[in-house]
Amino acid sequence: MEKAAQVGIIMGSDSDLPIMQEAAKFLQDLDIPFELTIVSAHRTPQRLMEYASKAKERGLQVIIAGAGGAAHLPGMVASITPLPVIGVPIKSSNSIDGWDSVLSILQMPNGIPVATVALNGAKNAGILAASILGSSNADILQKVASYKAKLEQQVLDKVQQVKEKGWPNSFD
Repeated sequence: MEKAAQVGIIMGSDSDLPIMQEAAKFLQDLDIPFELTIVSAHRTPQRLMEYASKAKERGLQVIIAGAGGAAHLPGMVASITPLPVIGVPIKSSNSIDGWDSVLSILQMPNGIPVATVALNGAKNAGILAASILGSSNADILQKVASYKAKLEQQVLDKVQQVKEKGWPNSFD
């Protein structure tokens, strides 16, 4: 039996999929069930309302919302659902170097928070969603801790590689 999705991954357009799939891949690697779909704040406002208003009753615990340009999707979802929303600003074809997306998601009014990751930072959104879930699930928390331990080991391995190349190093 397939586990019910704990994380919703939504995006404004299929052109956002190459970025947003990084969140999905991370959650998949940690065996965290998720759903992924397109919900456009501007082109499908009724779909947005239905998705956000029914997310909690469907079992979702966190929503990751990616959007480019005006990037209203994360904020609109956050205004409707009580669930935590993580916004992923996306540098899209109609974007001004991505800053319009970053600021649209980052500058939410008081009372409607959206956690915001870096431009095109969907993998970080997946990691943050897993960390949120891990705050009440020891198995997920251990998986996140193991992932971070791997990151640490990768850096330490690179430190050793630099040493082996004979570069001066006074910090150990």
